[in-house]
Amino acid sequence: MSAPLSRGGRFAVLSAAFGGLLFDGFELGLMPLASLSVSKDLLGAGYTSTLGGDWFARYTAALMLGAAVGGIALGSLGDRIGRARAMGVSILFYSVFAGLGARVHSQEQMLVLRFLVGLGVGGVWPNAVALVAECWPDKARPTLAGLMGAAINAGILLLSQIAQIWSVSAESWRWLFNLAAAPAGLGLVVLFFLPESPAWRVARAQRVEKKGPAPLRQLFRPPLLKITLTGIMLGSVPLIGAWAASKWMIPWADKIGGAVQADYKALTQGWWAFGAILGSLVGAQIAAWLGRRVSYFLISIGSLALTLAMFQLTAPLRPSFLPIVFAQGFVATLFFGWLPLYLPELFPTHVRATGSGISYNVGRFATAGGVLAAGFFFTALGGSYPAVGSAAACIYGLGMIVIWLAPETAKQSLKP
Repeated sequence: MSAPLSRGGRFAVLSAAFGGLLFDGFELGLMPLASLSVSKDLLGAGYTSTLGGDWFARYTAALMLGAAVGGIALGSLGDRIGRARAMGVSILFYSVFAGLGARVHSQEQMLVLRFLVGLGVGGVWPNAVALVAECWPDKARPTLAGLMGAAINAGILLLSQIAQIWSVSAESWRWLFNLAAAPAGLGLVVLFFLPESPAWRVARAQRVEKKGPAPLRQLFRPPLLKITLTGIMLGSVPLIGAWAASKWMIPWADKIGGAVQADYKALTQGWWAFGAILGSLVGAQIAAWLGRRVSYFLISIGSLALTLAMFQLTAPLRPSFLPIVFAQGFVATLFFGWLPLYLPELFPTHVRATGSGISYNVGRFATAGGVLAAGFFFTALGGSYPAVGSAAACIYGLGMIVIWLAPETAKQSLKP
């Protein structure tokens, strides 16, 4: 039996995981904010607003594909070499390749780098969530799950505030990618100095003795197959909703509001991110109060209603736009406090990082497809942001159905 971490060790784990996810959010918010500026610069005279939206969809799809691959591969790595080591590798991935984005000279080069950034973005989440869940007592998990969800959106908020001070434009955007390389220092600290999960050490020793099949193979055969497929569906709905639907509000705000107020896109992202931080913080608490299934069902209803309201009942520069953006950010990101609490509860320790990573990140394959489809419809609909955002928002209706296939785990401890 491995001794539990000291109080200092637990807080070191929490701080490192929060930091890794904070900069994860920074990377996720980067291209919605900078995409049109990057395209205007790299395409030059060939740029059109419709082409800019199309490239935004491509960049987002590349990031989602990379995150899906990284979440599975680096989540599985966390079950083999340890959550802390795999998290450090993931942070280095997204930092180094984001920094190289400052040196691109074509859209295609940036597209490849966004995929590589996505590998690290996807790898941080399952390892950070598994590490924190295993190092802290059960009674603290709803609060800590909220912090994990809020960390990503705090990174998006941090980015929006920086962009309001230093503008991101076609003439000045490379500095932002240089800044995105800074978390590499955190990655090195995590890789070499962060303590490992005692529960993982015990599970690794038992796995070596039993010489069982690899975690990935176990997840896709009984008795874990049904649980894995359920987790994938539950993780897919919020991700597709966030990226194929709500993220279109940023280039929409840039197109309409940017001509009047240069920092309007950053302001819009800031309002959304502030709501998202609050939503992520309380999402796990709502799941603890109402139960996992009822809370997910209600969040799905609210997300559908507010996303449709954002695209159909208001528009950038109207007085109601930013308050609705805030409300949509709050409700739609309740999912991201709910998921860090629920997904680790589904899987036993020896496959927890892999299972959580697959559940959260396989949805990104579907998200990439959804974003590309949304980009196609965006072009087909003549570049209408409200039309494409509203159509993609219907994915939240699926969440109202699939949650009833999931087990209720509210009164259970983590599986050994």
